[in-house]
Amino acid sequence: MREDLLHYIWKNGKIPLSNLYTSGRKSLQIISLGIHNHDAGPDFLHAKLEIDGQLWAGNVELHVKSSDWYAHQHNADANYDNVILHVVWEDDITVYRKNKEEIPALELINYIPLTILANYYKLFGSAKDKFINCEQEVSLIDQFKFSIWLERLYFERLEEKSNEINRLLAEANNDWEKVLFILLLKNFGLKLNSEAFLSLGRALEFDIVRKLSHNIFQLESLLFGLSGLLDNESSRDKYLEQMQSEYSYLRNKFKINKNNVQSPSFFRLRPANFPTIRLSQLANLYGTRSQLFSKLINIKEVEQVYKIFSISASNYWKTHYVFGKLSPKKENKLSRSFINLLLINTILPMIFCYSKWQGIDVSTKIISIILKLKSEDNKITRKFHNLGVTCGNAMNSQAMLQLYNSYCIKNRCMECVVGDSLLKGK
Repeated sequence: MREDLLHYIWKNGKIPLSNLYTSGRKSLQIISLGIHNHDAGPDFLHAKLEIDGQLWAGNVELHVKSSDWYAHQHNADANYDNVILHVVWEDDITVYRKNKEEIPALELINYIPLTILANYYKLFGSAKDKFINCEQEVSLIDQFKFSIWLERLYFERLEEKSNEINRLLAEANNDWEKVLFILLLKNFGLKLNSEAFLSLGRALEFDIVRKLSHNIFQLESLLFGLSGLLDNESSRDKYLEQMQSEYSYLRNKFKINKNNVQSPSFFRLRPANFPTIRLSQLANLYGTRSQLFSKLINIKEVEQVYKIFSISASNYWKTHYVFGKLSPKKENKLSRSFINLLLINTILPMIFCYSKWQGIDVSTKIISIILKLKSEDNKITRKFHNLGVTCGNAMNSQAMLQLYNSYCIKNRCMECVVGDSLLKGK
């Protein structure tokens, strides 16, 4: 038995509200179940009960066993002084308040409907090597209800990404332009180099980026130098030597310190994703697009973003992927699929967070944009697809990632529309 099932049953009133008896055989009627508390303290606040004919108002605490009260040290916590009912699966010990008064216990084992228990054990009691608990039933859930749930999950994911943005804002003294630069850097690094590029963005004063935006070569030299990509002493490549000289000048001029900047990796990357190419593209973006934050925050259509990010790496990188080694000529432009990732992981979260900061609701605008983007193709979305759950668009694929990472692998099935439907037998 898990405590989250007890929470689910109490919160949703899945037991009779009258004609109940405590473990001490006192009559019990539930007038109000209370408000679910997600913070520290008792599980449900402001409940109203009638115990043995006397009206009680206070809090309710739930445990699998009564003895968990002492195991969790609630007896020493003043937040639990107003608990008027201890709801448990098994009442294995009598629990007392600090003043030595007994706290009445309701033993749910006597009242939970057998159908809910059967569905619960079906959901959690089978093989543990499954992708998700409900993999045999998830595709059978009412599609309208499931689509609403996915939209909610997407905005839940945006809220989580807003937390990261707000942390960066605090570090950047509310400089939204700098936060955009940091997050673009992070996502230009993709999965392998995201942390390295993030460390670069945090270490570099954005005022320097502003000052150098008129000179792409200087900005590129600065990004490469700080990343450690100019540390090759043996190469006699002319472009590398020019960059090394420029970086040395900029480092002394701006008193730049590269401490805490991680070096990016080339390991198992396609050449188009090499850090050399991505940093050059970013330098060209900031060297050719003024007022980037304002332009991106005010987008209305996907095509506007494609136009803004229609940039290439510098000329040298059209015939090189690393210093000193020629490669077949290629423009090394940002692809639409890469721009879509920037939209999903940087631009739309920034729009959501900035608009929320301003007190403006842009949910309709965000949905209209993300529904036009193709679903992401990754290990999680493919596994859902194999279970008969298709994503269709980027909002759904983002929602699937949120569902899997925040609910499925944490066994939060009681809080999921799918799990709720399965417990109800629908």
